[in-house]
Amino acid sequence: MVKKISEGPRTSLEKPIIIAGPCSVENYEIMDKTVKFLKELGIEFIRGGVFKPRTSPYSFQGLGLEGIDILKDIKHKYSVKIVSEVLDVRDLEDMFDVVDVIQVGSRNMYNYPLLKELGKINKTVLLKRGISATIEEWLNAAEYIALEGNRDIILCERGIRTFETYTRNTLDLNCIPVVKQNTSLRIIVDPSHGTGRRELVKPLSLAAIAVGADGLLIEVHPEPQKALSDGFQSVDFNEFKEIYTKVLDVFSCINLR
Repeated sequence: MVKKISEGPRTSLEKPIIIAGPCSVENYEIMDKTVKFLKELGIEFIRGGVFKPRTSPYSFQGLGLEGIDILKDIKHKYSVKIVSEVLDVRDLEDMFDVVDVIQVGSRNMYNYPLLKELGKINKTVLLKRGISATIEEWLNAAEYIALEGNRDIILCERGIRTFETYTRNTLDLNCIPVVKQNTSLRIIVDPSHGTGRRELVKPLSLAAIAVGADGLLIEVHPEPQKALSDGFQSVDFNEFKEIYTKVLDVFSCINLR
């Protein structure tokens, strides 16, 4: 009988998994400035999209291969781990030697051929919840990866679509204890996409950690108002430092119980 991901052991973490960086790799200067700041804070996982799935075909789609080259230089300069989204199986070969954590975005959660291919590689997979996916559908998507042999999967709650229009999505913090009670997988939360509003990133980050999230994925940009994508939900350096400090405090309190 095949062993499901729900049957593995869950181990405790000494500190939260924090992934931070700009939504998109825009140019070398911005990545260098951002990663230098994050590395000095102790952040090891750097996000940066090079292939961007956008609702409008006229929006910035990412730098593609040029962005991968930038990430490669940044990775070696600062000794960080790179987190970036794959859109197509054909992009895996170009990304493989640079990207440490392959992100599957919400639009691709149902892309089962892609999930199966990711199950055959020796890389951590960050699986975002589909915009209208139930928890069961999300966990089944993770099973598609695990069944091919790769059980190194991190789930990411990034908000679901509801009737509410004030926020970009509705961040479903209910899913955190549900996932932790029913699987052995890590679960982190993306408050940037989950709210779409910069002023809500801090309170939702703290709330996510308080209810048991293993970490966070936060969009950080030196000048959010000038970002080529998702600037309205990105925090600047000072805001991120404040969030990170408070997140560490909450995480320590929760895990000392």
